[in-house]
Amino acid sequence: MLRRLYHDQPESFAFTPANQTWAEGQISKYPEGRQASAIIPLLWRAQEQEGWLSRPAIEGVCDMLGMAHIRGLEVATFYFMFQLQPVGSVAHLQICGTLSCMICGAEDLIAVCKDKIAEKPHVLSTDGKFSWEEVECLGACSNAPMAQIGKDYYEDLTAARLGEIIDELANGKVPVPGPQNGRYAAEPLSGLTSLTEYDSGKTQYNASAQAAVDLGETVKRIDGTEVPILTPWLDRSDKNAGKKKPAKATAKKPAKSAKPVAKNPDAKAPKTVKAPSKPAVAKAALIESKEKKPRTLSAPRKAGADDLKLISGVGPKLETVLNELGFWHFDQVAKWGTEEITWVDNRLKFKGRIERDDWMAQAKILASGGETEFSKRKKT
Repeated sequence: MLRRLYHDQPESFAFTPANQTWAEGQISKYPEGRQASAIIPLLWRAQEQEGWLSRPAIEGVCDMLGMAHIRGLEVATFYFMFQLQPVGSVAHLQICGTLSCMICGAEDLIAVCKDKIAEKPHVLSTDGKFSWEEVECLGACSNAPMAQIGKDYYEDLTAARLGEIIDELANGKVPVPGPQNGRYAAEPLSGLTSLTEYDSGKTQYNASAQAAVDLGETVKRIDGTEVPILTPWLDRSDKNAGKKKPAKATAKKPAKSAKPVAKNPDAKAPKTVKAPSKPAVAKAALIESKEKKPRTLSAPRKAGADDLKLISGVGPKLETVLNELGFWHFDQVAKWGTEEITWVDNRLKFKGRIERDDWMAQAKILASGGETEFSKRKKT
């Protein structure tokens, strides 16, 4: 199936303050230079906030993670869990159309969606409250036919019951998920034939459905007001930051006998300098030998700054950082050697990008007035 971005895109995207905090907590899970690993949870959070993934949302998440926009687009268009077009404000229905469900009446459920929501999938209902699509197996074959609505499975459905569920949702109610024919879970319709001793003491609904009933708002999208992500590694560092280690008790050494005063009153006593340890000297020398500050500018030249975003791997955020460091032009980047790369790399949030995308080779072509494949695509 060809998945493309929706034709009508919003101008911008920003996480709510609560979701921004959540996203930063997610990013903190990963070591420096590996923040791109948070791409899927952040895209999912953006979708939960807006209902669907717009281009500004995808690119905004990429900028947070220091990723090229195309990498985020690759992820968003690959996984069908990401909706690339607006969905119903109340609920988006996913009807399972794979073998077991199809045999047991999935086509009847799709007919209800066409009648009550829209003739075609991924099209909003007239009131904008609902949308629907047919999906591959959702893994509840023993309770076919079924559909996922919001975060829950509605199983053992009939066309009549699905119509009632849509009406209930439209009126602000949240129908009880799980089997819709009186079955407790996935046991035989005729009742238990084994493990009958475990039938007593159970909750009113099966564990999944009971949790949804207790929660109450299972069609509501996540908005950041839920229990925040736990970041014990950050909490520990924050608590320890203000604490000072107790000073170790040291026995006083007896005072040394005073040295005779030099005969020449103008003579100064030689200063004693503590020699650094060998590992420290070696480390300092290593840093000094590998890092060299490139030539920088306090402002762009009179002709104006070059668009550094034409270099693959440089997004708006990294361009701002490069400008703040004093880099405004392609020819500056083109002249970086190994030591200059190390200097810049140590001041970027995401290390390794310069050499990975070979900024210098790209900048050299752009500085001479040429174009790279990336810059051509970027301009169009």
